[in-house]
Amino acid sequence: MPVPESTAQISGITVTRPHRADARRNYDALLAAARDAFNRDGIDVALEDIARQAGVGIGTLYRNFPTRSDLIEAVYVSEIEELLQAARDAGEREPWDALETWLRRFSGYVATKLAMLQGLNKDSEIFRACRAAMYDAARPLFERAQGAGAVRSDTTLDDVLRLVSGVTASHYETDEQRARVLALALDAIRTPAAAG
Repeated sequence: MPVPESTAQISGITVTRPHRADARRNYDALLAAARDAFNRDGIDVALEDIARQAGVGIGTLYRNFPTRSDLIEAVYVSEIEELLQAARDAGEREPWDALETWLRRFSGYVATKLAMLQGLNKDSEIFRACRAAMYDAARPLFERAQGAGAVRSDTTLDDVLRLVSGVTASHYETDEQRARVLALALDAIRTPAAAG
């Protein structure tokens, strides 16, 4: 049996992925399939369906994720890791563009989190560490945009994340409508001089 390799980017959390390339591909395929299935059908979706969508057997799923909770946490942590990477990637952009790009990615994270919410333990160390890591990654983008005069001075990062979360969590007739409402919310935090 291969020795697992830690890939966690979040302080206090250890995520293990297999060493072998084929096992890593299976692990990643299971995460992607689970994310899709949770978004589409909720967290009670049959694990056999997730394994089938990933192109692996149910034994492979259980070898990587012994319980449904393990799978839900792994999907959640992978979403946070992607958010952290998105913040690093956005850092090279102009201040407003960097923040806006990251907030749009954050909106996608919120949609996934909502699908998994009932399966997440909000009091767990993993949840707290992930939340702290997400705020720590977003804070420099927010402060840089605010310091450049692109974001209103009377708002905080927490205000903005709650605004985007609320907008994302609402029900919309179409994805286009959701995108329009998100654009309106982002315009609301922007200073008039930066928007013009």
